[in-house]
Amino acid sequence: MRFTDKVAIITGAASGIGLATAKRLGSEGARVVIADLDEEAAQTAAATVREVGAPDVLTSTCDVSKEVQVKNTVKDTLQKFGRLDIVVNNAGLMIFKPLEEHEESDWLNVLRVDLLGAFFFTKQAFLTMKAGGAIVNVSSVHAIETTPLVSSYAAAKAALLSLTRSAALEGKPKGIRVNAVLPGAIDTPMLWENPNVKSGQEVINPADVGKPEQVAATIAYLASDDATFVQGAMVRADGGRLSRL
Repeated sequence: MRFTDKVAIITGAASGIGLATAKRLGSEGARVVIADLDEEAAQTAAATVREVGAPDVLTSTCDVSKEVQVKNTVKDTLQKFGRLDIVVNNAGLMIFKPLEEHEESDWLNVLRVDLLGAFFFTKQAFLTMKAGGAIVNVSSVHAIETTPLVSSYAAAKAALLSLTRSAALEGKPKGIRVNAVLPGAIDTPMLWENPNVKSGQEVINPADVGKPEQVAATIAYLASDDATFVQGAMVRADGGRLSRL
């Protein structure tokens, strides 16, 4: 039980990789905070996390793009559990448009969720976590190699890697580790709703499609004391797909 007595906030935890991560950490003893914009879905997710053995689960309605809501989630976490040990910045937004059709609002919406949301939680973690804490940012292989129609998403995920490097440098003296995971094609709605995939412009080999649970296992490793010497790492969880692009 690697996470006994530890408290983890997971953003976007009502579904997909976030929910799989909440279940994985909870099953290994963590008290889990499900931070999600969808309150009803978060409550449903909380029930499934309890079913796998999490000792306690808190839901927090949170729009990660709003710093005040991030502060409130961390405040509620500390009030209920008295500590914060792990933050998984998983919440993400993806817009599918040709670059020339992107509006300023599209860019700002994606950046606020995919980049600033992670920054807001990292800031709060630095202010409240004790030595031994861990932050895991969920980036994407799109930060390295991308496809058409997702310029804002790819840029935000690349910037998230830069934030990971900076936070790792500044977190080390505090005893806080910061790392990133780069999922590839994962069996979530975000993959199958991709118009590139729907149109056949991007062909997905079934062998390249991973499960949310496989990414969650990587996140759990980076968040655990098994990874105490891992700092500023960017770990691909893509089944080797990026190597073949």
